[in-house]
Amino acid sequence: MSELHRVTIDPAQCGGRPCLRGLRIRVRDVLDLLAEGASQDEILADYPMLEPGDVAAATAFV
Repeated sequence: MSELHRVTIDPAQCGGRPCLRGLRIRVRDVLDLLAEGASQDEILADYPMLEPGDVAAATAFV
């Protein structure tokens, strides 16, 4: 099952850039962390409001 439902776009939030679950954490930020070599566990530790499905949604959004 796709996790894309977790990606939200609100013109009034983060300049309309795709975010995760209405949080002010952009999809791009998560993708940048992954590209820099961060693991999912590291991202979830640094952003405790995120869930594993959020990371999956970010990677599926591309």
